[in-house]
Amino acid sequence: MTSDMLEAEITQERKLVTEIPGPRSREIHERRQRVIPPGVHTVFPVYIDRAHDSIVVDVDGNQLIDVCGGIGVTTIGHTDEAVVAAAREQVGKVTHTLFTMNAYEPYVRVAELLAQHVPGDGDYKTLLMNSGAEAVENGVKIARKFTGRPGVAVLEHAYHGRTMLTSSMNHKGAPYALGYGPRAGDIYRAPNSHPLHDGLTGEEAAKRTIKYLEKTAGASDLACLVVEPIQGEGGFVVPADGYLPALAAWCKENGIVFIADEVQAGMARTGTMFSIEQFGVQPDIVLSAKGIAGGLPLAGITGRAEIMDKSMPGGLGGTFGGNPVSCAAAVAVFERVESLGLLAEAKRIEQTFGGALRELQSEFDAIAEVRGKGAMLAIEIVKPGTLEPDADRVNAIIDYAGKQGVILLSAGLYGEVIRFLPSLKMSDELLLDVVSVLREAFPATA
Repeated sequence: MTSDMLEAEITQERKLVTEIPGPRSREIHERRQRVIPPGVHTVFPVYIDRAHDSIVVDVDGNQLIDVCGGIGVTTIGHTDEAVVAAAREQVGKVTHTLFTMNAYEPYVRVAELLAQHVPGDGDYKTLLMNSGAEAVENGVKIARKFTGRPGVAVLEHAYHGRTMLTSSMNHKGAPYALGYGPRAGDIYRAPNSHPLHDGLTGEEAAKRTIKYLEKTAGASDLACLVVEPIQGEGGFVVPADGYLPALAAWCKENGIVFIADEVQAGMARTGTMFSIEQFGVQPDIVLSAKGIAGGLPLAGITGRAEIMDKSMPGGLGGTFGGNPVSCAAAVAVFERVESLGLLAEAKRIEQTFGGALRELQSEFDAIAEVRGKGAMLAIEIVKPGTLEPDADRVNAIIDYAGKQGVILLSAGLYGEVIRFLPSLKMSDELLLDVVSVLREAFPATA
């Protein structure tokens, strides 16, 4: 089936033909429970058969609005025609050689595109891997090699992955690290900027972060500071103005590698290719994954040449890192971002959807804040009249919306946030339909 056929078959509308989850999904879920461990959790037990742009179709024929996009992966939409065509063509040529054995041009082209788009002056080089967690692992590894220092600084509410190192870097221990110890050492977690809850200016919050790290780690012992410019799993926390520039300046003064973890916020999601651009910071290393290859596994570690060149031949790489099919898809993603004007589309979504969410906030006092940038938006749900998190209400709203054909996802240290990661192609009509379901969900879950 071609992508043109998919586009014709899957209309961009919410349409239910059975209850959700339907009988076929329930049947598959029963099979799943016998062969897949509960640690591999699914937020909502609906099984998807096919998808296009912003709509996924389950095995029962229901059409659901996907406002999660595989947690920010299908940024340019499901089964984008150009991505499908590029991947199909590459599959017919070569699927694997291992770049460090026999190289191929698509890997080089992705590295060229990343060097062109990361914010910064000078030369940049890229290592390609498979996942966001691998990107973080390698970013830390490269920073340690360059500086000769062991320490890794991270921020409160951070999420960086599920490997041994990255789960140790996360703020939230359960479920990502609980019982899987011992955790990695030489990691220092500092207070971040969270304007809704700390009331600090960016300058004040930066002073607090720096003071904490200088006291607990010592600047001269830190290899890197790893920062999500807009935190993902932590609740789409947007730092106060001036916070990140102050941290970057402190890193530069002390020889600390500033790493921007753009795994969730990057690749046009926020209205710029990388979210760090909106804070006026030029990082030493930029980490990308999720949306970079339109649904295929790929991750990039893009750093200043003098940092990346410190590793000896053979010190970097992996069997499937920079797979040629994923690289071909990534080249298509970069081209689509430009040809379809998707940076502007992210800003359209922020205006339309963000505005509608703020209207919703005026109607329901359980919404403490609407925050985010571009097509990376969130609402924080609290017990009315307080800032006390209400995870039960969040879960109830997500469950209600799912049964109505809208796929939502929680976030936040206490599960108090509903996050939205729509495709940059999602129409205003679909966005407003999502809001209409939310408007029904709040009184239904009170």
